[in-house]
Amino acid sequence: MKNILNRLINHEILTKEEAKEVLVNISSGNYNQSQIASFMTVYMMRSITIEELAGFREALLELCLPVDFSAYNTIDLCGTGGDGKDTFNISTLASFIVAGAGIKVAKHGNYGVSSISGSSNVMEKMGVKFTNDFDFLTKSIEETNIAILHAPLFHPAMKNVGPIRKELGVKTFFNILGPMVNPSFPKNQMVGVFSLELARMYAYLYQNTSTNYSILHGLSGFDEISLTDEVKIISNASEKILKPTDFKLSQHTLEMISGGKTIEESAKIFYTIISGKGTKAQENVVCANAAIAIQTVEKSNYDEALAKAQESLASRKAFEKLKKLIEISN
Repeated sequence: MKNILNRLINHEILTKEEAKEVLVNISSGNYNQSQIASFMTVYMMRSITIEELAGFREALLELCLPVDFSAYNTIDLCGTGGDGKDTFNISTLASFIVAGAGIKVAKHGNYGVSSISGSSNVMEKMGVKFTNDFDFLTKSIEETNIAILHAPLFHPAMKNVGPIRKELGVKTFFNILGPMVNPSFPKNQMVGVFSLELARMYAYLYQNTSTNYSILHGLSGFDEISLTDEVKIISNASEKILKPTDFKLSQHTLEMISGGKTIEESAKIFYTIISGKGTKAQENVVCANAAIAIQTVEKSNYDEALAKAQESLASRKAFEKLKKLIEISN
């Protein structure tokens, strides 16, 4: 690691093979905490390259505990986090709306690192069971259309990194990797990223896979559709920039979609929205994101997808999926 750190400090970049080897060595416990923290810090100071990202991703996918959902046409809705906007848990709520619309969701998530409340914090507060037991996950996706894949249970390689990430408390390249290493290898992916550069890198890596994808980046730094700004959407078929009004919903301010100051508050906001008591702005944002996910899977037009998302929320189908998931968890 000393050699690697010296090279990185001298502004050298790693090959894909070297990047992969470092992550394998981290997972094997070959480096101490200071070395791992230093390695992660380098990538806060400079951008990660496509080769490095590909190597890190390959290592994590090879080391993960895989989940065989090949029988289902699943989608994962996941953001990198790290956008610093402190919105409520939009992609997790959108996941339940998509499940309520009849689409199978393999939701990969984790505790918040740079945010107050990540996807896993809210799910845990709701009483959702985290497990890597395949029978439970299959029952979950069969009965509720959604399976929650809590990242640490599927990436044992990361046990040496988790505590350091928590202590650092800022976004690292593991935020960038999170959405790309779903252990169930979903056939569809809707992923939000915090920078335009990262959106292009994701697109480059995804176009070399069989994944059906939509990559989102709000141009003022959001890793989701916020309806406050323009959004770049890159998919298998196209690349476009959409204004908030292009989503057939009204534009609003960041304050109208802010998250909680604690995990308890975040869970309360989540429950309020999914139970049909959210504000118009909250519902619009969730439905816009869910609509793009539905469109990604079904190849439908946006108006049809939005109608399905709105119906899933208004009819409480999304809420029923959450209640059923909590029920089978207990």
